[in-house]
Amino acid sequence: MIITELLEKNARLYGGETSIVEINPSEERDKAVTWRDYSLIEHSMDAPYRREMSWSSFNRRANRFANLLLSRGVQRGAKVGILMMNCLEWLPIYFGILKAGCIAVPLNFRYSSEEIEYCLDLADVETLVFGPEFITRLEPIVGRLKKVKILLFVGRDTPSFAESYKDLAGYYSWEAPAVDLTEEDPAAIYFSSGTTGFPKAILHNHRALISSCLTEQNHHGQTHEDVFLCIPPLYHTGAKMHWFGSLLTGGKAVLLRGVKPEWIFRVISEEKCTIVWLLVPWAQDILDAIDAGRIKLDHCMLDQWRLMHIGAQPVPPSLIRRWKAVFPQHQYDTNYGLSESTGPGCVHLGVENIEKVGAIGKPGYLWKARIVDEKGQDVPQGKVGELAVQGPGVMQCYYKNPEATAEILKDGWLFTGDMAQMDEDGFIYLVDRKKDVIISGGENLYPVQIEDFLRQYGKIKDVAVIGLPDKRLGEIAAAIIECKEGETCTEEEINQFCKELPRYKRPRKIIFAQVPRNPTGKIEKPVLRERYGRTRLVEAQTTN
Repeated sequence: MIITELLEKNARLYGGETSIVEINPSEERDKAVTWRDYSLIEHSMDAPYRREMSWSSFNRRANRFANLLLSRGVQRGAKVGILMMNCLEWLPIYFGILKAGCIAVPLNFRYSSEEIEYCLDLADVETLVFGPEFITRLEPIVGRLKKVKILLFVGRDTPSFAESYKDLAGYYSWEAPAVDLTEEDPAAIYFSSGTTGFPKAILHNHRALISSCLTEQNHHGQTHEDVFLCIPPLYHTGAKMHWFGSLLTGGKAVLLRGVKPEWIFRVISEEKCTIVWLLVPWAQDILDAIDAGRIKLDHCMLDQWRLMHIGAQPVPPSLIRRWKAVFPQHQYDTNYGLSESTGPGCVHLGVENIEKVGAIGKPGYLWKARIVDEKGQDVPQGKVGELAVQGPGVMQCYYKNPEATAEILKDGWLFTGDMAQMDEDGFIYLVDRKKDVIISGGENLYPVQIEDFLRQYGKIKDVAVIGLPDKRLGEIAAAIIECKEGETCTEEEINQFCKELPRYKRPRKIIFAQVPRNPTGKIEKPVLRERYGRTRLVEAQTTN
């Protein structure tokens, strides 16, 4: 089966029912009205509070975009980039790309101009669909995009260097194009990065996408009546592959463009959401808002909410204990995965295993898992080794990077780079990451990128960036800075200099100290984590 067939099935069976709802709250509106009358307010067409789309409309829009691409000479197998914030148009564009036999290439909306240019070139993107938030980031590089032949703009006031998606799409047939696909055909490229921060292009086929639908629905038991609240960005495999459970059953999903606890609870109440996927910081913020009285549970309609699950980073057991104390009726789950494994679910805790909170779980539906030593041999139970997984969602390859592919794919097994151990019941626990990636609030931070930026500051001799435990974000980036001889520096100076970085990349803790290096010149980050991590861990645990 091809994943586009699920969309066509839903259009046949549930054509007039709602498939996707887009919610656009704002600070100003939030101050003006309460959640009980919020949905009755009229808003301008530029930023409506609520938009929705039926399954029939979803399928027709996807068909029209597929026919648009084909009419413009976009060939089967061509790469089509998506650079958009979550919106009602996102998924029809994605499925239109697949229906045309092309390869969808979602891009991280946090990318800088240089990162956008790098990824478009790496993935051989020929057509780029983008939203208004990215005009200023594309303007400086548009003349250098040699492979991109078509730029389509989703929004009003189309920039001079692009064409209007809305104006063009309306001219094309809403009948499905005659493109035959198999499960082995390539479907999508997602980006990942190593500790150096240079993105790798991860190629998945249609079989991987359909397998993620099956895995997700098996884990969380979605039915046609469930309503899934999706807050994370759709460019991320986690968000999209969790939504795949709704796709499989024809259930409704809600895209919320905002993370304030008040917004989340308003939408859960208004849209009757039954499944909510959160990141650790959002769950922390919700509980804090309840404790502070900003959210009054007796004002909300939550009886239908049955499942809260968390992914994308290690989950503090204390957070889940606190959540269950407030919401004892909720099922809880966590999933582990990588973009290389088509997102979440290759390891899965399971709602029935709440007593094992702290573990990432057992191999997910259709998956196998092993913990191995440096020779690829299974380690004894309880010993630490590298987690390796095998299943239908394993990537085909790192696109145009056979060396990196060979490092991570061995005899059909995907070596995750995460160190783990297994208990006597077969549950897997993460111990540490083999690489130095910092996961802060579900976002990957790459120390080398931050270090390279900081070294541009004239007073800095050396710098090392490490992750330290944090109650809300899981980890924060800490910069250990060694000043040049005779120079002094303040935390305020560094914070001011770092304003040129995107906010999520800025170090949240500055430490002035010597940066230790080994005889070969490598920074001894394990020494730094041991030195500064213990104190921070005690602080984090004390506040739990």
